[in-house]
Amino acid sequence: MVAGGNDFRGHLGNSEKRDSGAGFGAAEGRPPVRGENVRLELASPARLTRLFRPRSVALVGATDNSRWSLNTYENLKQFGFLGPVYLIHPRNAVVHGARAYRSLADLPKRPDLIYVMVPTGAVAEVLEEAGRLGIGQAVVLTAGFSEMGPAGARLEAAILEVGLRYNMCVLGPNGNGFINAKDNIVPYGLLVMPPLRSGPVGIVLQSGALASTALAFARDHAIGISLLVSMGNEMMVSATDVMEYLIDDPATRVIALFLESIRDAKAFRRAAERAFRAGKPLVALKVGKSPVSQRTALAHTGALVGNDLVNAAAFRQLGVIRVDSLEDLLLTAGFMGTHPPLPGRRMGVITPSGGASDLIADRADEEGLQLPDFSPRVGERLRAILPPFATVHNPLDVTGYVVVDPGLTLRALGAVIDDPEFDFLLTFATLPPARSSAPERYQATMAALGELKAKADKPVLVATQTLSDISDAAADMAAASGIHVLGGIEHGLGVIGRAVWWSEQRRRALDAADMRPAPYQAPLPQDPAGTWGEWTSRQLLAQAGIPVAPAVLARSPHEARVMAERLGGPVVLKVASDDVLHKSDMGGVALNLPVSEVEAMAEEILIRTRRAVPSARLDGVLVQPMREGGQELLVSVSRDPAWGLVLTVALGGIWVEIFQDRALRVLPVTPAEIRAMVEELRGSRALKGGRGQPAANLERVAKVVSSVAELALGLGDRLDLLEINPLWIRGSEVEVLDALMVWRDPAQEEAQ
Repeated sequence: MVAGGNDFRGHLGNSEKRDSGAGFGAAEGRPPVRGENVRLELASPARLTRLFRPRSVALVGATDNSRWSLNTYENLKQFGFLGPVYLIHPRNAVVHGARAYRSLADLPKRPDLIYVMVPTGAVAEVLEEAGRLGIGQAVVLTAGFSEMGPAGARLEAAILEVGLRYNMCVLGPNGNGFINAKDNIVPYGLLVMPPLRSGPVGIVLQSGALASTALAFARDHAIGISLLVSMGNEMMVSATDVMEYLIDDPATRVIALFLESIRDAKAFRRAAERAFRAGKPLVALKVGKSPVSQRTALAHTGALVGNDLVNAAAFRQLGVIRVDSLEDLLLTAGFMGTHPPLPGRRMGVITPSGGASDLIADRADEEGLQLPDFSPRVGERLRAILPPFATVHNPLDVTGYVVVDPGLTLRALGAVIDDPEFDFLLTFATLPPARSSAPERYQATMAALGELKAKADKPVLVATQTLSDISDAAADMAAASGIHVLGGIEHGLGVIGRAVWWSEQRRRALDAADMRPAPYQAPLPQDPAGTWGEWTSRQLLAQAGIPVAPAVLARSPHEARVMAERLGGPVVLKVASDDVLHKSDMGGVALNLPVSEVEAMAEEILIRTRRAVPSARLDGVLVQPMREGGQELLVSVSRDPAWGLVLTVALGGIWVEIFQDRALRVLPVTPAEIRAMVEELRGSRALKGGRGQPAANLERVAKVVSSVAELALGLGDRLDLLEINPLWIRGSEVEVLDALMVWRDPAQEEAQ
């Protein structure tokens, strides 16, 4: 990216000419405008349409000394941009063999878009002149802004102010631009190699250099794109803004995202929900899986909820398909953009290789795909077609006899195509190399496969056995037959698994009403602060109608014994203090005590706690009936800095950090989603009963946890953590046995 140098000082030309509005005219009397609402308007789908579909472009900072400049100019020219491309250089009359102008004011017509590649310190001046001249769109290639630290951030704030003041839509800075493949408009700083294959995949990249890699991979695997955008610093136009544009774009049927960060999780959530409703899949490669930040280290949940875990949970809720490689990002998007939702998980496979059958069976199992047997009627058909040494089972190996009888695979597919045991079929094809000596043989096979596919009452998917480049001739041949070719068994089965998952999620969403609970509306505590221990927390939970195990606060060991006698033994004793969170770690809990031992143990608990935490304020001890048997869960709501309140359900008790058996959702959630969370746990089998324990009433559990979520939502921005550990379950009995709450101070709220 251009970041320095002095080649373009004075590039704006004569100041008197600028002030007089010479050339094509200035924008006079424009009122200054600024603010987030203005930014949203400037980055709206309507304004982005003008950004991504300009009729004329000016390259500001064009020079023969820069590959960025030459690449951008060649990209616009070689792909047939129909409008004028103006070159701006302060001194040279000819650049890249074409006429150059000294300034924007010297141009014969006002361009729709300027592509800015001047030194960092000159960008604001360029945008200032463009704004005065009424130019409404800009791409800023130049680097050296907020990505470089505080000084660069101040420069970026200055150019943002200029853009807002002149109602100018600005992409970047520090971004390569965009590639509009549908309209052959390529103002892009890295050289793009032809052909530019247009298609249904919109690509949004928080990366510059990866865009060229992604484009090359898409081209080599016959994946057509509608629009590719290199976001840069997202000073004004964000990745979410481009998502919103692509959701409305009729040329785009799927959106591929390479994300380094999610700057505004609420906006991302709105866009993802809208894409899901519109039936446009989002496929995301989100980098940064290492747990960079932990939330609320004071409590168990801080060890569980890493930032990427929350991202994964949010994506799952929103129906966003998450992948782990650039290859899978593009292969999945390419498939989703050319296929309707898959109707189920039952897959029938026709392959010419026994070894491939074994690989497919293993990968299908990993992806949760089902391989049912052929129906008896179809089995008989296959036995009549296949050689006698073939074995009829799914996946079907038509055997090496296909070398003698090349049409065998197609006939087997034809025999299976109406089998009601399958939701879709998968078969394999060999594509011609770039310099095939007999392309007509491949073409005939592909055409016959296309005819079978068109007649089928279910999707017929076609793959190659390995991931390899697809020549232009092969891509055209497949497209003419209505076939999108999946790349290889390994990647191909992963793509199918993701497509099935998304299809299931969408069907469920369409079938289900939105039953997300409303926030709790009862009176809430005034100005809560700090940490609340069990005694304070349980009172608020009980007020909200959440079932809490009975307990009394004893101010002295003697009072503890009296309370235990009233409750009847055995009992549990716990130190009561807002300053002591992990009571069991310091001997602050005693279980299953007979009444006769309560007074002495209460004294011992208070002594241990004073020794472990001398500064702790002790309110006394809680006396609680002992709950025998049952199962335990941790239920917590913690605040993620990006996504807001996050619900965690985990295997409970003292082993929660060790087993790491948990499920997460971003609030709000429905009771049905909460039940699904419980069933996701590896330890959920224990909730089904056995060994003398009754099965847990999961509907009751989901209702109680839903009440906890409603309370957390109602508590507002002051809540940082609400943790219940454990939530005790025995059949239909569900009770909170312990809880704590952590509140943010007002300064934290204002900081966010």
